[in-house]
Amino acid sequence: MKPIHPVPLGSALGLVLLLAACGQTAQDEIRQWMAEQRQAVSPQVEPIPEPTRFVPQAYGSESVLPPFSAEKLFVALRSESASGAGSALIRAELNRRKEPLEFIPLDAMSMVGLLDRRGRRVALVRVDKLLYQVGVGQYLGQNFGRVMKISEHEIALREIVQDAAGDWVERPVTLQLQEETRK
Repeated sequence: MKPIHPVPLGSALGLVLLLAACGQTAQDEIRQWMAEQRQAVSPQVEPIPEPTRFVPQAYGSESVLPPFSAEKLFVALRSESASGAGSALIRAELNRRKEPLEFIPLDAMSMVGLLDRRGRRVALVRVDKLLYQVGVGQYLGQNFGRVMKISEHEIALREIVQDAAGDWVERPVTLQLQEETRK
């Protein structure tokens, strides 16, 4: 085995120490520069403006009729002339007692079947998960819809609605038989 020469080993060790000392100085310089930059740069934050104060206003129209109340409809109908055909249509509807299915919109109902009871047709109408028997002359929906005819595939209704001019007119509507698809 050959002996290790002390000169090359010493010079290699000295070179490593010299490089380590240079590397340490470079890191110290970078750290010093970063500290100087942090102190030199300060963010400019604009202050948030004060929120505006909300001043509540008192509602002074308690004595005025609410715009969507049934009373307003009655007042409007009384103010119209009695000779108008449209007012006669709605007047008869307002003087009768409402049936339970008149509080439910027509699009929430579906015809699901038909029964024949002693020669008289009765439609089966589903609302949510409940079934109702509906005959000719009964009322459905929120627009004074009266059942005029029941066939195998639909219920024909006559509704009374306001047109663009505000006059009450009759409108034919049908409720189609909905066939249930099983999943």
